[in-house]
Amino acid sequence: MIATALANVFNPMCLFLIWFGTIIGIIFGSIPGLSATMAVVLFLPLTFSMEPTQGLALLVGLYMGGISGGLISAILLKIPGTPSSISTVFDGGPMAEKGEAGRALGVGILYSFIGSILGIVALMFIGPALAKVCLLFSAADYFGVAVFSLTIIAALSGKDLMKGLYAGLIGIALSMVGMAPIDAVVRYTFGNYQLMSGFDITVLLIGVFAVTDIIMTGFGRRGLSNRLQQKKYHLKGYGLSVVEFIQQLPNAIISSVIGVAIGILPGIGGSTAGLMAYTAEKSRSKYPEKFGTGIIDGIIASESANNAVIGGSMVPLLCMGIPGNTVAAIFLGGLQVHGISPGPLIYQKSGEYVYGIYFALIVASVCMLIFERLGLPVFAKLLDIPKHILLPIIMVMCCVGAYSSNSRVFDVQCVLFFGLLGLFFKYFKIPSTPLIIGFILGSMFEENLRQALQASHGNWSIFVTRPICCAFLIIAVIFCFFTVRGNMKAKRAAEAKGEVLDTAEEEG
Repeated sequence: MIATALANVFNPMCLFLIWFGTIIGIIFGSIPGLSATMAVVLFLPLTFSMEPTQGLALLVGLYMGGISGGLISAILLKIPGTPSSISTVFDGGPMAEKGEAGRALGVGILYSFIGSILGIVALMFIGPALAKVCLLFSAADYFGVAVFSLTIIAALSGKDLMKGLYAGLIGIALSMVGMAPIDAVVRYTFGNYQLMSGFDITVLLIGVFAVTDIIMTGFGRRGLSNRLQQKKYHLKGYGLSVVEFIQQLPNAIISSVIGVAIGILPGIGGSTAGLMAYTAEKSRSKYPEKFGTGIIDGIIASESANNAVIGGSMVPLLCMGIPGNTVAAIFLGGLQVHGISPGPLIYQKSGEYVYGIYFALIVASVCMLIFERLGLPVFAKLLDIPKHILLPIIMVMCCVGAYSSNSRVFDVQCVLFFGLLGLFFKYFKIPSTPLIIGFILGSMFEENLRQALQASHGNWSIFVTRPICCAFLIIAVIFCFFTVRGNMKAKRAAEAKGEVLDTAEEEG
């Protein structure tokens, strides 16, 4: 399988797709308003007609380039190109203002590569071990995993838990449209034959993320254009000496470990990993007062962590079918399109594709290191493209991508519908990621629930007598309890702060 994977990945066409995907990902990551998520969503339909390894290699390149590309605008514009680059702004922006933008960019690119490689190594060692454990799972146990995975919605709900739950329930409801998974009973179609096959995951993703973001960026075009005051930069090499590289290795390793751990935990994401790594490095630093004033330590911590998340997020995705973040959820759709079923048997059934993903990740990391450094002047120049030219082109690509998934105009209509649904979510500050998680995990939840009840002849006690299932259900309850408790504490603290401010205003 390893030999087959090597032959497939190092095929000239596959290498070209990785190269192409990495460059496009960097472009999407570097332009505020676009993202790695949008890049993967837009190009997902193009992979349908490709050989699986080639299609997945393209998605890997887009993912890798998109996450790393966010550092360009984060440093030059003080606007994170992607959410993962939020903490890069803290020191990257001040360094640019001091005339060290080139050094900040070089350091960020180099340690993005190091974080990616460390994350991939973790994936290669943790993945097979986790898959062996998952072989012990039955349908009831997978139901427990699905219930636990749905509690991710609580973590992704932000300050308002109820809004996140509403979004998750809408996602589950959308996943049930069409024919039931076991007995093929048609439901929730309202007489429309187009809905018999349900909603396509690609159509949902393009609508909720790409179309919604295009509309939102269009609404905010004036405010965005006023902030695009680009800083000039000069860069030689990667901006640091050998001595500095050796001194920063502990920072890179610790931050990468944090990134891998955050990536494995479903539903948290690169932005949290970057912030946690930044905070951890600041707490262990001998000069914490310098953080936020423009030092490379903060950039290294942020970029190492958010790129290590890529490898970490692939661990639960491949071994258990649980997407660790939004891009991983889209990647799951790509796997399903090519008939690859994530789970403990993926190494036996589709081992050559899994190893192909490993090698594609490594090649994409090297491409990112080389092309992002060499193409830095071009990528930085792309920030000047007028949004009124860029956004209509992307909108057309969204419609073409939706149509190409099933060759139906109905899917284009669904893209527009889901785009408006995403806009509705944005307006009422409802998180959209729980909607995607609910849609993807809804079918897993229902199918394993029905299979477990069939195996036990309708006896619901199977879910508490199976140790693995029971353990996941207990963990889910504990996780929900602490999430709700944390939200209530944060709400009380905010109310107390508001009362103090009101009292101060009255006294004033």
